[in-house]
Amino acid sequence: MNIEYKAVLPQTQLPIVIIGAGGIVKDAHLPAYKKAGFEVYGIVNRTRSKAEALAQEFDIPHVFDTVRNAVAHAPSNAVYDITIMPSQFIETLEALPDGAAVLIQKPMGDYFPESKAILEVCQRKNLVAAINCQLRQAPFVNAARWLIEQGHIGELYDMEVRVTVQTPWELFPHVMVHPRLEILYHSVHYIDLVRSFLGNPASIYAKTLRHPAKALSSSRTTLLFDYGDTMHAVVNTNHDHDFGARHQESYIKWEGTKGAVKAKMGLLMNYPDGVPDAFEYCIKDENGQCEWVSFPIEGSWFPDAFVGSMGSLMRFKLGEIDVLPAAVGDVIDTMAVVEAAYQSSAGGGQPIKYNV
Repeated sequence: MNIEYKAVLPQTQLPIVIIGAGGIVKDAHLPAYKKAGFEVYGIVNRTRSKAEALAQEFDIPHVFDTVRNAVAHAPSNAVYDITIMPSQFIETLEALPDGAAVLIQKPMGDYFPESKAILEVCQRKNLVAAINCQLRQAPFVNAARWLIEQGHIGELYDMEVRVTVQTPWELFPHVMVHPRLEILYHSVHYIDLVRSFLGNPASIYAKTLRHPAKALSSSRTTLLFDYGDTMHAVVNTNHDHDFGARHQESYIKWEGTKGAVKAKMGLLMNYPDGVPDAFEYCIKDENGQCEWVSFPIEGSWFPDAFVGSMGSLMRFKLGEIDVLPAAVGDVIDTMAVVEAAYQSSAGGGQPIKYNV
């Protein structure tokens, strides 16, 4: 079977101005843009030396000290790639030209009122704005989506994300101290992914948990999405499995009435080096029998999914596609689910009457 999964590049390039020079820019954004042949016009960072180092490494011609300076010198058709912390989003968006195309790093704010404020700024300034929820455009996700949309696995009734790894949070010093660590900065990827396949859930059951020996706000989460009586959608994450690689897991699985798909997310295992991904599918024959088939996928979550998120923003801005994936008006619903998950976790489950 010839599965279609590669990102479609824009027919015309738009120059990119990157705002921020953190690790994700070096490890994902810039390698992705280099791989796709996108033009990075300039980069800006409060600590200029960090921007200069990346400019030298990736041949970026312009370095700026402030966002306003970058905007003043950028081409009129520039795409702005915001990679800073959410608390700085609104100030940065206000400094961009009205009508500009902008890709905003996830999450879309730390709390839901901030998410709504970000949406308001984008709408008021008529920004063509998307959130970089790039997992929904990872190559293995594209492949699964194609199989499902073509009807190969029948009616989808089960979607599961399971992550059991040892995550080196110390690589993200500004993130690891956040009071909403696991759901907001990690499982938000899976919430958005589930929504991209199944739409908005009616409700969510959630519990996010601390590790007893770690000074992290949370590092393990279970999310159960309510899509009625037949669709089962669940996310289980455990970032504390510090017992070697043998029983670590990192996968997404889709099950339907005619078959199933499983994608191993190798990036999260032995992060940041990762291990190879794996993509398998199983389609029942006329006798109801099913054999798993491995299909080679070129590329991975990092950096290839970032090609998809930036490329689709350019294509929408240029009028090549009619729907903008992960538009702010869509991802605001992802943030609503995030907020509901925290409320569910804090509220607890149904009390049990043991002494009746």
